[in-house]
Amino acid sequence: MRTMSDDHTHVREFFAARAADWDSRFPDDGPAYAAAVTELGLRAGDRVLDAGCGTGRALPPLRRAVGPTGVVLGMDLTPAMLQAARLAGRDLDGQLLLGDVAALPLRSGSLDAVFAAGLIAHLPRPAENLRELARVVRPGGTLALFHPIGRAALAARQGRQITPDDLRAEGNLGPLLAGSGWRMTSYVDEDARFLALAVRGR
Repeated sequence: MRTMSDDHTHVREFFAARAADWDSRFPDDGPAYAAAVTELGLRAGDRVLDAGCGTGRALPPLRRAVGPTGVVLGMDLTPAMLQAARLAGRDLDGQLLLGDVAALPLRSGSLDAVFAAGLIAHLPRPAENLRELARVVRPGGTLALFHPIGRAALAARQGRQITPDDLRAEGNLGPLLAGSGWRMTSYVDEDARFLALAVRGR
């Protein structure tokens, strides 16, 4: 059985070092998160997971979308990020869990949706990990793969070039999702945001 440390030590260390000032580095992302959550089409009473929730910026709009009767879970593998979420008061909007999307402690088909901001670039086994997300979502449930800026803008910020093997390219992501239990229904990659929506197969 694999543990979180097998695949994610470098990811955890990267985010742990940046957790305390993460929100202050990106102070204007809130509206983009809220807009992306709106596109998930959540209803009152739905159950939703923010996979790789970081400091929990998606949790308040997720809570507003599902209302007081819904369930909001925020999972991350970096304790420092979850602590930053608590310090920001976002644990009031969702239950925070320390965990790995490669092995979710959730029943099959128990969720209506998954929201994942910036997650796919950090998945060690993308097809396998997306299948695990599909496992916990009911047939017809939804997935949002989001980033508050698009691929080109992010690459420029990081001082790199987009390569043809970028998982988030539409021609790569569609087949990847299709092979992992999802059907991509929408794809937007512009400077102001990246958002791919998919539906869980039946």
